[in-house]
Amino acid sequence: MNAVSTGNTAHATLLAHARGLAAELAARRQEIDAARQLPADIVERLRSIGVYGMCFPAELGGPGLTSPQQMEVIEALSYGDTATGWCAMIGAATGIYAGFLDAHAVAELMPTRDLITAGLIAPMGRAERVTGGYRLSGRWKLGSAITHADLVVAGAMVFDGGELATTADGAPVARMFYMRRDQVEVIDTWDSTGMRGSGSNDYRVDALFVPEHHSFDFFEPRSGAGKMTEPDTLARIMPGVPLGAARAALDHVRDLATDKVVPATGEKWADNYRAQYILGECEMEYVVARAAAVETLRVLWDALDGHRFEELPPDLRIQTGLARPHVYRACRRIVARLCELVGTDSVYKPSPLDIWLRDMSTMTTHLIAHDQMIQSAGAVLLGGRPEFPLVFGVR
Repeated sequence: MNAVSTGNTAHATLLAHARGLAAELAARRQEIDAARQLPADIVERLRSIGVYGMCFPAELGGPGLTSPQQMEVIEALSYGDTATGWCAMIGAATGIYAGFLDAHAVAELMPTRDLITAGLIAPMGRAERVTGGYRLSGRWKLGSAITHADLVVAGAMVFDGGELATTADGAPVARMFYMRRDQVEVIDTWDSTGMRGSGSNDYRVDALFVPEHHSFDFFEPRSGAGKMTEPDTLARIMPGVPLGAARAALDHVRDLATDKVVPATGEKWADNYRAQYILGECEMEYVVARAAAVETLRVLWDALDGHRFEELPPDLRIQTGLARPHVYRACRRIVARLCELVGTDSVYKPSPLDIWLRDMSTMTTHLIAHDQMIQSAGAVLLGGRPEFPLVFGVR
């Protein structure tokens, strides 16, 4: 595995634990895929080594890891199992959300720094303003990690007296809402092509009272400050999942190549032009994609010294947002190309290539890899309306 950063002792220790766990995750990849959720013992292993607390900044009692360091941990876990890496990435966001809540809410919802949060940020619900808070109703999809979560978030549009609430300039108001897992009904819908082990089921609530201080806005940090309390923070570490899986697939096929021959001629893969070219091409895609993700995140992290995200030049703000869909798409191409090289042996379920291909296909349907992200970057540059403004720092 490549290194993206040096850092504090907590980072080095956590990364070593994550890399040490990867072999076990790989050995249990089929089990996780078949179960459609993470086994309880793996969840607790992740908790015990500190994965779920890694996004808490130092001022909130966390290890103070940088976003590049966090991405490296997710990459290491994903090298072992894609779904585990994805769930770790989602669940560890507890520390990010904490910065947008006030101290009272953090104390109530997060008495320890190892709790797992699941949920969808898209405003698919309806939150009616009432005295002291909101009545939240709705059904949300893609609740990754919700089968083992302690806490759940959900995005919703705000209504006041039955009417859609708007800002002073007429924009609709959306907020995030925090709940305990036992307040939410989980609906078993996750029978998917890939990422099966992520347990990304639907969930719903009906007229649930959420106190005002248990709701938040990604543009209004409260108990947190600095680089970890920006609207794009949540998305920064997402490339770690496909990068870890793609690296694992590349290493797997390179190991296979040691003993492989072309059936029709007996020529070793080591001497075969097609095998040489495809492996070289895939490594090229990986090197470029990973370099883009790592470098743009490093540049952003450094640029945030003394500045807010929204204050940065548009050209700088769009860089990580463009690197992310590129990574997802490039990693999907890598795994698909490796499957072409290996041939029919790759389609049988004992082959990890089967799971990697399905996982990559499913991952790239996520909004983070959509054309909307690229359109939004172009809109930021041109002063137009981005379809997904949040990660570009636009309300």
